[in-house]
Amino acid sequence: MTETSAILFDAAVAASAERALDEIHRARAAVAGVIFGQEDVVEQALVTLLAGGHGLLIGVPGLAKTKLVETLGRVLGLDVKRVQFTPDLLPADILGSEVLEEAADKTRAFRFIKGPVFAQLLMADEINRASPRTQSALLQAMQEHHVSIAGKAHDLPSPFHVLATQNPLEQEGAYPLPEAQLDRFLLQIDVSYPDRLSERRMLLETTGDTQSRPSQALGADELLAVQRLVRRLPVGEKILDAILDLVRAARPEGGDPKIAPLVSWGPGPRAAQALMLATRARALVNGRLSPSLDDVAALAGPALRHRMALTFAARRETSIEAVIKKLVERLG
Repeated sequence: MTETSAILFDAAVAASAERALDEIHRARAAVAGVIFGQEDVVEQALVTLLAGGHGLLIGVPGLAKTKLVETLGRVLGLDVKRVQFTPDLLPADILGSEVLEEAADKTRAFRFIKGPVFAQLLMADEINRASPRTQSALLQAMQEHHVSIAGKAHDLPSPFHVLATQNPLEQEGAYPLPEAQLDRFLLQIDVSYPDRLSERRMLLETTGDTQSRPSQALGADELLAVQRLVRRLPVGEKILDAILDLVRAARPEGGDPKIAPLVSWGPGPRAAQALMLATRARALVNGRLSPSLDDVAALAGPALRHRMALTFAARRETSIEAVIKKLVERLG
């Protein structure tokens, strides 16, 4: 690349970044006008979508997980579809199926009818209620952005994102997600109770005769442009080393000597990739063009908590969150 073309490239990236920062600011403000008191949750959900990934929202009923997904879809201008996962749900109910049709000339042919997975934003509600067979139907879609039916590949829309919800209570009749599928989620977003002031505002805003409706801040094309920008943002050597150190220290083999005995299995390279993309996206969400150690520390939990497990003995003494906190403290 010549010096002139490099200057033009940098100018184009700078102009794209300025537009993206303005669009993200408007999107975050639009979501905040509907979802109250969940700043970290909203930030992590936005980070997930801006980084081009999928998110797993975990929280008890009534914490606006469904409303958050619907709001994000409207604000980002995406085609949203919802699937309520139940034990009797079949893979075809998600992916679609082929039906035999007879034409006017009596010839017969199969026609593929698309399922709800053919959406730009799919809400998989209570994903752990479905059987492992049905859960696994999403694996190919989440990783490869296409599905195979009767030996033929069908491309999914672009962008394509899955935001799944999971209730940590009432585990009877639920099927824990396999590790391979958990690893496909960029972040695990824990949804907690709102603070008093936020809950008070929510009561006033949502029990009247009118309710706020979010306005669209981006479109699908703008979201794709932001996702491309995220991958072009510079990452300093210090941040790169911090991500590598954090992920590698969480493994049972070759990890931190104080942490390794506690870990049954740890995060793989996909965890480092997720953390790298997520820190870039969080920098943009907070009005910056390069990630910092604060971004790594803030996203270590969401990026790692579903990609590692403690040994049976360690579970009696500590938790995943406590172990990740110790790892983050090592970053300085």
